[in-house]
Amino acid sequence: MSSQNDRVRELLAEAWTSWAERGAGLGAEEWDRPTRLPGWTVRALYAHVAPVPEMFTGLRGAVVDGPAEVATGAGILRAYNRPGGLAHTAAGQIAEAATQSAGETGPAVLIARFGVEGPAALAGLADLSPAATVAHPLLGSVTVGALGEVALMEATVHLLDLIAAVGGPPPAEEALRFTRALLAEVADPVAFIEAATGRGAEAVLPVIR
Repeated sequence: MSSQNDRVRELLAEAWTSWAERGAGLGAEEWDRPTRLPGWTVRALYAHVAPVPEMFTGLRGAVVDGPAEVATGAGILRAYNRPGGLAHTAAGQIAEAATQSAGETGPAVLIARFGVEGPAALAGLADLSPAATVAHPLLGSVTVGALGEVALMEATVHLLDLIAAVGGPPPAEEALRFTRALLAEVADPVAFIEAATGRGAEAVLPVIR
């Protein structure tokens, strides 16, 4: 498990580097181009996904003793996307925050967050075990590894949104495989298998909003 989570960190850093490289090649019109997410421009997408170093460095102060209430990325996603969960109740606030941040943050700053600040903050946590438990404002407590899994999924899914808006090469194959497996894990296993094999009529997708 530890080696798998170490690889997640590596893939996350690689995904952020890809965001930075793509951003460096965008023109002014492309930064303001609409994406397939209603109301979101490319700049808002960058502002939403961009790592904020303070969030990562704050993990050390949030470490608590005992097992985590949520130990996997799939568990976090299930909690967020259950009926009445954050993905439903706060969707408008999240979009508004991304738009506001985009208006206050220039492309150069966003690129630096992906290419320099985020990876440096992540590297600074290399000694913090993926199994470490940290306090979470909504879920009680989660593991560091679970947070990394969700971060990699978000960076990959939204990279597909970016590509749909401005083009460019696909995400790394390993990141795509990881994200596919994580999203499949969110679904009820029997319902997912029944739907994937054409045996069930229950609606399974989407598994996250």
